[in-house]
Amino acid sequence: MLRHLGLFCLLNGMCGWTQAEIPTLEELLAAAQQQQLSERPAWWALLHYRPTVLGWAHKSQADDPRFFLAKDGKTDPHGELAATLMALRNGDGQGTHPQCRFPARFYWLQQQGQPFSRIPAVPCPQLASWLERLNTVRVTLVFASSYLNSPSSMFGHTFLRLDPPSLNQDSLILASTVSYAADAAAHDSEIMFAYRGIFGGYPGITTVEPYFDKLRLYSKLENRDLWEYELNLRPDEVTQLLRHVWEIKDKRFDYFFFDENCAYRLLALIDVARPGTRLIPQVSILRAIPSDTVRIVVANNLVDSVYFRPSQATELRHHLSQLKASERHWVFSMNESQQLPSEKATADLAPERYAAVLETAYELMRYRAQKEELAREATADWSYELLQARSKLPESSSLSTAPRPKVRDDQGHPTGRMMAMAGRQGHRPYLGLSLRPAYHDFSDPAPGYRLGSQLQFLNAELRYYWESNQLELEQLNVVDIISLSARDRFFRPISWQAGFGADRQLTSEGTRPLAAYLKGGAGVSYGIAHGLAYALATGTGRVSTQLADSYQLSPGIALGWNLQRYWGSFRVEAQSQFFPGQNEDPYYRGSASLNLYWPPGWGLTFNIGREKSGDFYATILQGGVRIYF
Repeated sequence: MLRHLGLFCLLNGMCGWTQAEIPTLEELLAAAQQQQLSERPAWWALLHYRPTVLGWAHKSQADDPRFFLAKDGKTDPHGELAATLMALRNGDGQGTHPQCRFPARFYWLQQQGQPFSRIPAVPCPQLASWLERLNTVRVTLVFASSYLNSPSSMFGHTFLRLDPPSLNQDSLILASTVSYAADAAAHDSEIMFAYRGIFGGYPGITTVEPYFDKLRLYSKLENRDLWEYELNLRPDEVTQLLRHVWEIKDKRFDYFFFDENCAYRLLALIDVARPGTRLIPQVSILRAIPSDTVRIVVANNLVDSVYFRPSQATELRHHLSQLKASERHWVFSMNESQQLPSEKATADLAPERYAAVLETAYELMRYRAQKEELAREATADWSYELLQARSKLPESSSLSTAPRPKVRDDQGHPTGRMMAMAGRQGHRPYLGLSLRPAYHDFSDPAPGYRLGSQLQFLNAELRYYWESNQLELEQLNVVDIISLSARDRFFRPISWQAGFGADRQLTSEGTRPLAAYLKGGAGVSYGIAHGLAYALATGTGRVSTQLADSYQLSPGIALGWNLQRYWGSFRVEAQSQFFPGQNEDPYYRGSASLNLYWPPGWGLTFNIGREKSGDFYATILQGGVRIYF
């Protein structure tokens, strides 16, 4: 406790002022006005003020009245500063002293010199004990890769790790973390979570949790790789960050999926810790995507080092890749039968190779136990048998750990994309413009993103048909998700897709009406020729007054092969839709696309397609230039 005595006096030795030396409230207010403290970005960062739409005033993003000391503190930075000075000097009769409720504000004011540094500090034993328990000397920003099976984690997730001294990478699981997330109702469905997350229906909460729990959730249960960015914050900046965490950890900040989310709140903490960084103003409107915010942190030279922590699934895949085909067969058969092979059967295996087989079999057993949520009793005997067999082999297996990817998640292509194009739809030539605020699709280069994933929001395309002088909305994909995961004898994931929005499609009457749609599908994918081949059973519902029956319900099939590399992508696809019981002929479409990418952010795209409905056919040709931002 003694080493935090400096906290009581705010690291300045300001305990024990005589009554004559204590500044009056009038003196404090006059000095604050003279120095224009309420207009400083550091004060705005502490109170989370942001300019209003017209930029004439500021409004705090904090939505909890307990965060303010002035009645109109949410919209009045000057009034909140005056109320803060009065409360820090005189108290406010609310139980815990304001200096202990808002230590980051108090510390910042003390750093502004006279007369603020003469405000007497009061002891804050609860805060001091909390800081003592966290024992933080470094702060690390952790990025968990995307996880399409949960709307809250589609873009990935970021949190801060609080690193104690004298710990290495293997023992950092003893550290604590700071994270911000929506406080969602336990009974809410994934669809309700997505809806309320987009429109601000949840309170956001800041929590402090053990890193061990995060590792178990992300690395083992959800199989997400982690990137750890050690920040170069000074000791005083680390302590100031923690003071602000103390201020907000029980306060409400409404959660918004696209901007005021986990990544956004962490940037706000860094802005408080190091005044002048101004990371929050660098966030694009409605685009606080976690990987983009990591880019901002890196670009502002806040990172000392980066460490890659592979997930359990990544490690298992890498170890399997180091085995011969016959050795992988042993791993598979052992786990299927839960029996060790006879000594005669493995006589041709060198001891070090058999050790590798046993180690990989044990990893596969653990992976399946986590994935299938098997009870400990169901795997305990087999686990013990594998470990006992491995202990009898003194040889090293020489299995290497999963290598760090050449491209980090924050080094992939920028998430925003604009495209100018020219093409022909049947006999109608057009010029087009498309805009996608977020985030990634199969036509984009793969590095930095999960292979086989497509996640797009608000992808819009306008076309101008100059011969008929018509401007048409071709599509608006509000949400478009596809998850292709390769299957083999060890991993058996289901590939799936989901989305809704509006688009145009050829009908058996020869028209292409704009219709609202809701689609979904499921199937399988396999790694073939360095790409992903997939087959999905699909279902689509469409609604438009221009359709023959005003609606369409169509089961279908989609078959394709997709190749994504650092240079871009190539994709071929064939799909069909059927309309049982409706006045509509089957719809067929085949397409191929080639997309080339040049860092840091532009590319070329070429597409050809052919669609058929009833007696009507149309060929689609298109080329364009892409700009990523």
